[in-house]
Amino acid sequence: MFNFDKNILFRDAMILIINKPSGIAVHRGMGKGEHLEDVLKALTFGLPNPPQLAHRLDAGTSGCLVLGRHKAALTRLGHLFKEGHINKTYLAVVNGSPVDDVGIIDLPLAKQSAFKHRWWMKVCPDGMASRTEYRVLHRGNDQTTLIELTPITGRTHQLRVHCQAMGFPIRGDAIYGTKNDNEPPSLHLHARSVNIPLYPKKPSIHVTAELPDHIIQTCIKANIPIEHATA
Repeated sequence: MFNFDKNILFRDAMILIINKPSGIAVHRGMGKGEHLEDVLKALTFGLPNPPQLAHRLDAGTSGCLVLGRHKAALTRLGHLFKEGHINKTYLAVVNGSPVDDVGIIDLPLAKQSAFKHRWWMKVCPDGMASRTEYRVLHRGNDQTTLIELTPITGRTHQLRVHCQAMGFPIRGDAIYGTKNDNEPPSLHLHARSVNIPLYPKKPSIHVTAELPDHIIQTCIKANIPIEHATA
C-alpha cells in the first residue's frame, strides 16, 4: 500500500508531505477499504506521536497530502490553510472539453441533503461561495482533456462538482461523473503540487507528486503527450 521511499515527498521537524495513493481513505471509517491511520503510526521518525492530517483528500484522489508532526505544526498549518496562504494545484483528466483554455468556475455549493449523503455536494444559489481556476493543458482523443485545477476556496468535493457542473466531469468519478461501463474505475484527480510558506524567514516549501499510473496510461491512450502530464 505505502512505499516509504517513494511516497514520502518531504520531511522536516515540522511537517511531512506524502504522495497519497489513489483508493486509500485518509480516515478509518471512510469506506471499507484501506486507510492511512495505520500507516501514520510508522511515520513518527523519533517523535513520541504520529503525524496528523493538516487537510483532507478524497479516497480516490492521489497526490500531495500535508501532515503536521506535532501540535505547534498543526496550529501553524491550520492558520495557513484557513487564511488561504497554502496553494495547491491539481491535475485532472476529464470527459469533455472546456470551451475556453483558461477560466474561473464561480458556482456556490451546498450539501445535497441534510440527512442523506452528507458529503455529497451540489451547485446551489444559496450555497457557500466556491471558486476554482482551470487551465487546459491538452485536448486529446474522444473528448478526453487534461486540465490543471487550482482551488481558490476549499469546499468538500469542490473540484469534482465544479467540473461536472461545467459539462466536463472528472473521469472515473463514481458520484459526479457520467455512468459508463467503459469508464476506468479510478478517479482521475491528482493533487500535483503544494506550496507552503511555513517559515517566515525561509523560502516556501514547494513539493510535486508523481502521477499515478492510471492517469499516465489514460493520457497515453488519449494521445495526450506525457510531458503535459508530468511537466
